[in-house]
Amino acid sequence: MPVEGEAANRPLLAVGNLTKLFGTFAACSGINLDIRPGEIHALLGENGAGKSTLVKMLFGVLSPSSGQILWQGQPVQIPSPSAARKLGIGMVFQHFCLFEALTVAENIALSMDPGVSLANIAEEAKRLSVSYGLPLDPNAHVADLSVGERQRIEIVRALLQNPKLIILDEPTSVLTPQEADRLFETLAKLKAEGRSVLYISHRLEEVQRICDRATVLRHGKVTGACDPRLETPASLARMMVGSDVAHVSAAGTDLKGDVQLEVRHLTAAARTPFAVSLKDVCLKVRAGEVLAIAGVAGNGQGELFDALSGEYPVPDPDAIHVRQKPAGNLGITARRLMGAGFVPEERHGHAAVPALSLSDNLVLARCQSDRKAFIGGGFIGIIRQQAVKRAAKRISEVMDVRKSSDNPAAGSLSGGNLQKFIVGRELDRQPTVLVVNQPTWGVDAGAASRIRQSLVDLAKSGSAVLVISQDLDEIFEVATEIAVISEGRLSEAYPAATLSREKIGLLMGGMDNQADAARETSHAH
Repeated sequence: MPVEGEAANRPLLAVGNLTKLFGTFAACSGINLDIRPGEIHALLGENGAGKSTLVKMLFGVLSPSSGQILWQGQPVQIPSPSAARKLGIGMVFQHFCLFEALTVAENIALSMDPGVSLANIAEEAKRLSVSYGLPLDPNAHVADLSVGERQRIEIVRALLQNPKLIILDEPTSVLTPQEADRLFETLAKLKAEGRSVLYISHRLEEVQRICDRATVLRHGKVTGACDPRLETPASLARMMVGSDVAHVSAAGTDLKGDVQLEVRHLTAAARTPFAVSLKDVCLKVRAGEVLAIAGVAGNGQGELFDALSGEYPVPDPDAIHVRQKPAGNLGITARRLMGAGFVPEERHGHAAVPALSLSDNLVLARCQSDRKAFIGGGFIGIIRQQAVKRAAKRISEVMDVRKSSDNPAAGSLSGGNLQKFIVGRELDRQPTVLVVNQPTWGVDAGAASRIRQSLVDLAKSGSAVLVISQDLDEIFEVATEIAVISEGRLSEAYPAATLSREKIGLLMGGMDNQADAARETSHAH
């Protein structure tokens, strides 16, 4: 029921001078925040601003170093996620915690009291999913579900705990526009029931659209609060970063040259039971062009990147051409030597080794392609440490990588700053072909703007750029051509100017009849 009267103005949750120290570093410092019953409250900030640390303290994953948490006016300790759930706090993390081999009901049961039968869990999950417009089949295996359906599991699992407050971390980052609209309808229903939502997102148009209040963090401290409905995305971004965020300028990227990357009828079987097979994929990227591939996560993006990068070569050399030379059966190093560069989706462990310094990570990625610059000592081969450090410093300055020392461990950087370094590491080589998977995943507005502009600028300089992304705002900012991947199949590429978000959303959902209509509309233009 909606909360009325005096209770509506009394905070459901409040934190006073909440601080979290890691050694001498204050990830959160003296944070004051309150969340009222029946409101959707946005938590905004750059990467490394302290958002994740704060919500982990609220959900019992981390313990505060000092300060207090008040729940319905009473001081509380939250030593664990189970304690948070018992209070009435639920959380849906950005990265889902689901076992693909289990059913929907079995995954939900893992967070429930052991005394509740699986049949009852399935029945209640089904009832809630219908009530909140989140349709789910409790007996379906997670491996067979789309990313949007997997998110519904997480939300229904949280709702089964009957929470008064739900924390959502980047909830629309993996959704089509249509799925996001359905999520917003669910949030409106939760709000109408008097439940509260703490909403973390880098998509400021969403914040402006659905949130009642916003609190802004910067460098671990609260730097502002506002009614986002009275702001613009630009003014919200300014509050987050402390200055205006540059707009991405794509002017001039329509000057196309020769084909630099071509895929010819690429078919590849799934490598694992939960992977996606690639089915007759064809594409061309010309010099001066940014081809963006849209799609909901889990439709073959990772498999396509692996094939393009050479991490998993394919038997047919002619299936992939780099700079008009067959490369399908070649590995990553050989393709780099042909002038290609690659940025994978996962920063930690794939694009960079967290425990190694930035300069060491640079050597790992470029010791072969930049052998003369980085390796000396004749046959034995000795790393030219000063040359490597100068290159790492140059990359950091160009990409505005903010770090605590000259050459820190990669894992000590925030996600956005590490991503800027990884992208800059490839750009520093001026590759003729660049393939990037999710270039600004979980990255704040300022870092995203810099990364996107660097991709556009590379295309302007005459390189061919292929961007795989789930972020439609990003795609429209950088792309000259757009294709959509669905269930391992790639659509033909359309000029970006001829597509709308709705048309792309339909293609992303694999709706073939609407896809045909979109194709006809595109050609009519």
